[in-house]
Amino acid sequence: MLLPYEVERLARELEEKSPQEIIAWAVETFCPAIVLSSSFQTQSVPLLHMAAQIRPSLPIFFLDTGYHFWETLMFREELAQKWNLNVIDLRRDSRWDIFVRQRVRSLPLEDPNLCCYIHKVQPMQTAMHQKLAWISGIRRDQTPERAGAQILEIQKDGLLKVNPLLNWTRRDVQAYMKEHDLPAHPLFEKGFRSVGCAPCTMAVGANEDERAGRWVGRGKTECGLHTILFEKNLGEAQPEFILHPALNGTSK
Repeated sequence: MLLPYEVERLARELEEKSPQEIIAWAVETFCPAIVLSSSFQTQSVPLLHMAAQIRPSLPIFFLDTGYHFWETLMFREELAQKWNLNVIDLRRDSRWDIFVRQRVRSLPLEDPNLCCYIHKVQPMQTAMHQKLAWISGIRRDQTPERAGAQILEIQKDGLLKVNPLLNWTRRDVQAYMKEHDLPAHPLFEKGFRSVGCAPCTMAVGANEDERAGRWVGRGKTECGLHTILFEKNLGEAQPEFILHPALNGTSK
């Protein structure tokens, strides 16, 4: 495990490296205790393409929330077969099933923070317990929260987050996809520049920010995977979302 001062030094050094060099370094350093996470939207394709060339067997975590567009699930299968990706689906803890089924339509709209915690944050936290490093596809130009991110970020539990595309812009993504003739998500041309779960994603105009269609009107820009919420357990998360009886097993 790297010490904080080593992470800071390496992060500065990696700022000048290409995404491929960063991925190669991370895989060489941490394999087999390293994974890549992907939402399988258009912005995800370059990172998946690079990873497939550098380490085809690299585990790729996909959060199967149950709320995805059908097109996303089909696109995931298309890329997995085309590049022989090692995709591993992550799903919510089964103890949530009754609670979610009772609110399957209302939960994303009435309490999107809790919904994201159940379907994204908690499953990822659980899956990362035996891992040393996590490769993500975030970029500094995507949201204000991501603007201050570093190439390497050590989590409270020691997990090292690696962000190879951090210095890229939307134009860089487009250029890479054009150079390598990579496919876009089926909904991209319909205005879905950033695709998340169906209840919380809308199409946007060509000149709008690519994440403008996520959680529109709900004062929310992140699901929690790339914020401080990822380092918290449920009991520490108050008052960021409403705690329900189902959280501690007292639901009726």
